[in-house]
Amino acid sequence: MKLRPVERRIAAWLLALVVLVLAYFLLLHWWFVAPQQAMDAQIRQLRGEQHRYAAIVAQRHSLAARLERLQQGQIRSNALLPENDPSTASADLMQHVVDVVSAQSALGPCAVTQKMPVQASPAQGPYPKVTVNINLRCGMHALAAVLYALEQGTPYLFIDNFSIYRYPVRGRDGSMQPLQVQLSLSGYLRPSGGKAEASKP
Repeated sequence: MKLRPVERRIAAWLLALVVLVLAYFLLLHWWFVAPQQAMDAQIRQLRGEQHRYAAIVAQRHSLAARLERLQQGQIRSNALLPENDPSTASADLMQHVVDVVSAQSALGPCAVTQKMPVQASPAQGPYPKVTVNINLRCGMHALAAVLYALEQGTPYLFIDNFSIYRYPVRGRDGSMQPLQVQLSLSGYLRPSGGKAEASKP
């Protein structure tokens, strides 16, 4: 079927348009326009990151001051053991247990039968952990008071590896034997130089 002159002109224009579009995408867009668009998107992304990092850098002084205040607050806090030396801290921690047990003597018999420091791990971060093993021989009421005083007082202490038992044999007067208790008691030292920093005004 032959096309009329008008239809041939329309078909020619449509074919020319298709050729131009294909030529644009094949010869111009993928080689020039698309790389420019990708570069423009990367530039916008880099500018956004630059603004974000610039805002973070602008806050560095306030963040550093806040971090220093938090560190000073931790150093001066009674939550940490007052010593820097693990050996001294272990000895003081064991004496602290003896003092706590003596303070609860009015509630019933209670005594420290054995106390021993635990060798600290070589790398424990900025707050070294000090642990001692304690054996107690206590009545129920005195033991409850001792455990409460250790865990609720300051410095903050943590009880682990807790075991308790009682000999089934009764005493000569028919009373129950005291409880035999074994536990590990831990606290955390101040960071290195903590005493010197804590003494600053």
